This record gives sequence, C-alpha cells and structure tokens, in this order.
Amino acid sequence: MKGRIIILSAGLALAGPALAQDSASPQPQTVHAAVLRVDMPRLPPISRLDTLPGDLGFAGARLAIEDNDTTGRFMGQDFEAAEVTATPETAAAEMDKLLDQGVPFIVTLADDATTLALADQAGDKALVLNARARGDTLRGKDCRANVIHTAPSQAMLTDALAQFLVWKKWPNWFLVAGSHPDDIALADAYRRAATKFGAKIVEERTYEDTGGSRRSDSGHVQVQQQMPVFTQRAPAYDVLIAADENDVFANWLPYETWDARPVAGSAGLVPRSWAPSLEAWGAMQFQNRFEKLANRPIREEDYQTWVALRMIGEAATRTQSTDATAIREFMLSDKFEVAGFKGQKLTVRDWDHQLRQPILLATPAVTASVSPQDQYLHQTSALDTLGIDRPETECKF
Repeated sequence: MKGRIIILSAGLALAGPALAQDSASPQPQTVHAAVLRVDMPRLPPISRLDTLPGDLGFAGARLAIEDNDTTGRFMGQDFEAAEVTATPETAAAEMDKLLDQGVPFIVTLADDATTLALADQAGDKALVLNARARGDTLRGKDCRANVIHTAPSQAMLTDALAQFLVWKKWPNWFLVAGSHPDDIALADAYRRAATKFGAKIVEERTYEDTGGSRRSDSGHVQVQQQMPVFTQRAPAYDVLIAADENDVFANWLPYETWDARPVAGSAGLVPRSWAPSLEAWGAMQFQNRFEKLANRPIREEDYQTWVALRMIGEAATRTQSTDATAIREFMLSDKFEVAGFKGQKLTVRDWDHQLRQPILLATPAVTASVSPQDQYLHQTSALDTLGIDRPETECKF
C-alpha cells in the first residue's frame, strides 16, 4: 500500500468568514504533526463486528485537531496533522518523508518491532508518540528517550485486571495463552501481575495457532467446538485468563469452557485504555462528538491517537508557544498534565515516558470497573500501581 498524506487543519476550516483574520492581524503559527499507521497483514476477525475501520486512529486524530484548534485559534495557534498509511515494508520510507518535511511530532500506530525501528530512525529529529504498541520491553530495556507512550503497556493492563480480580476474591487463575510471541509476552505480564498482587495461577495451557482455523467459517466452528474439551480437567479455579493478542481463540471461550467460570483478559472482561460503553467523567459528550465525526464507535487506537495529539495541543497552550522544543520539554516535565475523560489528569512517567492513565475493565456492553482499585495505595500516585514502577524499571535513557 502506498503511503497517503491528508493534511488536516480543522481550525482553518472552522474559522469561516465571520472569524477570519483581518489583514492587520498576525497569521496563526502552525504546530505540525503526523499520524503514521503501519497496517499489518491480518486474517479476518472472528466477528464481523471487529472488522477494522479504514479510518482507524485517523478519526481520533481529526477530533484532536478540532479540539486543539478550538483553543488554539484564540492564542494565534493552528494545528495540522498529516495522515499516512504504510506497510511494514514501506514504513521506513514514509517516516523519511515526514522527517525530510521537518515534522517534529509523529504519532505511530504500529507493532512493537516497527515502533522501535521508527523511533531509532527518528532519532533527535522528531518526538514519536506510540499510540498502539503495548510491549513492556519498549518501556524497559528497549526504551527510547524520543518516545512517549500513550498506549498502555501490557503490564498496566494486566495489573489493572489483577487488582480487580483479587478485590473480588477470585485469586485462582487458569491461564490460557496463544502461541505467538506477543501472546507469550502477555502471558508473562499476567504471571508478573499474579505475583505482584497475590494471585495464583493453578494451571497454564497453550492454544497452538495452526494457521488454518481462522480462514473459513468452518474453521471458526472448529475452534468453538474445541473449547470445552480444551479446558477440561483443569484444577479448581476462579477465573480463566486468556492471553490472545492475535484474536485466534479467546472470543470462543465465554460460555464454551468445560467449567462454569468467568473469562477475562483477551475476552469477557477486558482491560482497555478506552471503551465505547464509558459514560462517566464527561465521556458521554466525548463519545457523542467522536461518533458524530466518524459515524462509528470509538476504538482504543482512536483514543490513544487523540490523547497523543491533545498532549501536543495542551503543551502548546500552556507554554503559549509553537516551538517544537518548548512543547516537547513541557510534555516531559513534571508540570504537564492533560485531561482524558477518565476521572483524573493524565501525566507522563519520567523514568520510561509512559502516560499514566486509569484502565477500564469492560465487557462489550458495560464498563464494569476502573483500575487502580481504591484499596491499592502508592506513595506518589495510585496510577503507578499499574505497570512498571520506578524501582523496577529497566529503562535507561
């Protein structure tokens, strides 16, 4: 797929004749950014409801530009975001184009390996805002000083679910993981969360992806029929935890397990950065604005991209500057915070550049809970009970 660039400038579009600058007024100063989405080859999803929209991530960017320009027009600031699609093979070339154009802020929607490669490619030419990759190593031994992570890490997501399950007094887990590397990494995060919060994994099993079960309707039925026997004869457990980053088997687990037990993790009760069901803290107004713009419910990639561009807008407003260096330094300072419609301000951890944020625990229809849970305290921020804390980080900038 060839990269495409669409320049968005909602502030200028919204201005209209009545709000146009007169000839004597200074022209707005523009803050340039880009969203680079790297589309990976994927098999069709289990459910047609999970088909990825063509504007995934970009719709969140468009809403963020509108929000930034709402404030920016009164301060002589204008915000633009380029939308670029790429494949793993063309991602480096598209990044080079953006760097050659001098774009100082680049939001990436890519897997872990591609995100790391793009960050190294950007170097000191641009600040990369990771809005998709969740790998803990990107915040640990492979961390980069020129990256801010608006996507939550696997450790944050697994800790959020672990807190809730232990509070519910469901400490005994049956862990079922897929066979792909990112499934294995997610299972590792659940093991870490179990140790951290006092849960016990009573048994682990691996669901091997043979590559053919998702290619046809009959393959879907085959996976569904496997689940009762696959989960048979497990030791007594409270909840089944699925670690399935590739959408191979987890959605067939609810109501198909041998024992009558709840399912959580990659299906059932899922830890998320955002869910269309959230209504508290002004989220309903946010959901309505997004749905009016995109004609569909919001997805996590949209929210994480929206947050990334709102961080840029908030820093520009607070510093009253369009200088990229000033904006970047402020985002990474202890003075920075941004509203995210999740009940508290979001800030950036200085040891790994991860955006602190509450994690929603959601079913397809409702948000059942939000972590951190109230009983988990921290000397600095309760949000730091989610994910890798300062004393245990492997990140060395």
